[in-house]
Amino acid sequence: MNIVLISTPIGFLGSGKGGGVELTLNSLVHGLSELGHSIDIVAPKESKLCLSNKKVQIHFVEGNDQISWQHQDYYSPVNIPDNSLLAAMVERALNLGKKADILLNFSYDWLPIWMTLNVEVPIAHLISMGSESFVVRNLIEKVYSKFPDNFAFHSKVQASDYSFIANPIIIGNGFKLDNYTFQDFENGPLAWVGRVAPEKGLEDAAYVANELGEKLNVWGFVEDASYASKIEKLFSREVIEWKGFLETKKLQKELGLCRALLNTPKWNEAYGNVVVEAMACGVPVIAYRRGGPSEIIQHGVTGFLAKPDDKYSLLKFLKIINTINRHNCRKWVEDNASSTMFASKVENWLNRITKEYQSQK
Repeated sequence: MNIVLISTPIGFLGSGKGGGVELTLNSLVHGLSELGHSIDIVAPKESKLCLSNKKVQIHFVEGNDQISWQHQDYYSPVNIPDNSLLAAMVERALNLGKKADILLNFSYDWLPIWMTLNVEVPIAHLISMGSESFVVRNLIEKVYSKFPDNFAFHSKVQASDYSFIANPIIIGNGFKLDNYTFQDFENGPLAWVGRVAPEKGLEDAAYVANELGEKLNVWGFVEDASYASKIEKLFSREVIEWKGFLETKKLQKELGLCRALLNTPKWNEAYGNVVVEAMACGVPVIAYRRGGPSEIIQHGVTGFLAKPDDKYSLLKFLKIINTINRHNCRKWVEDNASSTMFASKVENWLNRITKEYQSQK
């Protein structure tokens, strides 16, 4: 197939602003290319892929970033800024789509979903969040009533946010496993990885490290500087070691040396990329039993699932984390979350959509 990917309009690829979407897109591009598909990516200026590929072309677009729905009120109206990056990306993608088989949208926003009803080229939507916007949720329901195959989700718990979808298409996620080296260290430091923002619950992980008198290594893009400052004031300087945002190759080397990853989101993660990245390195994970991680982690086998927002439970499980065989973590990823497996699921999904469109002509 000839596939046009519409990237996130929240920061360029490689900036870390796009969160898990950046890693998902990179992994999928690799997998689909290996399957022989031709890929065009519409992305913000300065975007870079983790790996170069002759079958992949990036089309750069300039404009003002979209505001993430994570940081707006659920009932906020649609906000399209002047010189909108999202609008420019959709326009470029539609022009490329004239010679493509299908468009695949990674943006959780109103415009590309609405366009599905107004253009002839099929637009598939990989929904990256639970229901974070009343407007977007209602639009998905409207488009779904006409094009039910055009939406896919990372996990069952994420899809359950959209109650009108009876049989959701669940495709999980996948990672290029050659990028992750298994490391068998049982006595390393504690890790936390993610965008530094309130919904990620960093303060709970910091509490655990503080109680143990240890440092917490924090990797990720500081999206909310005031939130980071607030956490620094809650704990002594010896607790948090800010590591910044690192590309995959550097991150996995450092992450693999840790004895555990703490995953503490205050909202339903659609999947939990950092959970799988840690496990690919052999690092067991202690996470709140909510969102995608609740479907990924095998309690007592690859890590532990704690009661949501119960930081005392995190501390309890961390004290027995060395009972987890780190080889189990890597094996789960190999069996369930390779980029090849992920790309095959997406390929089947996209073929299903294009066949449906062709049958309607």
